Amino acid sequence: MAFKLRSSTREPISEINVTPFVDVMLVLLIIFMVTAPLLTVGVQVDLPESSADTLPEETEPLTLTINAKGEIFIQETKVEYEKIIPKIMAVSNNRTDTRIFVRGDKTINYGRVLEIMGMLSGSGFTKVALISEPYKER
Repeated sequence: MAFKLRSSTREPISEINVTPFVDVMLVLLIIFMVTAPLLTVGVQVDLPESSADTLPEETEPLTLTINAKGEIFIQETKVEYEKIIPKIMAVSNNRTDTRIFVRGDKTINYGRVLEIMGMLSGSGFTKVALISEPYKER
C-alpha cells in the first residue's frame, strides 16, 4: 500500500488586513473632532457684549488680548508692556496696514485698553479694532 502525502490546499493570504487600521483612524478622527474647537479659543477672556455686526473674515487678523489680570498676549504668547510694539512689528513683518483686533476682558479698566490701542495707533497701525461678544437677549 502506497501512502500518498496530501498537499495543503490552503495558501497563505497575501492581502493586508485593514480593519485594525480603519479602527485606529476612526479613533483619531474622533479625537481631532473633539479637540479642534478647543485649540481655537486662545487666551480665555470674558468679552463684553455688543449689538454691532460681525466683521467678514478675509484673512486671520493679529489678536492682542488683555486678560482680567492685566496680562497682555499677542495671539497666545504673553508679552511685557514695553515689548508690545516691537513684537507686533516683528509678527506683522513691519506692515502697519495689518489688521489688529484688541480683546479686553470686561472686568479690566477701559483706560488700559484705550492706552494700548492709542499706543498701536501712535506706532502707525491704522486698522485697530475692539472685539466683543454678540449681544444676547436675556
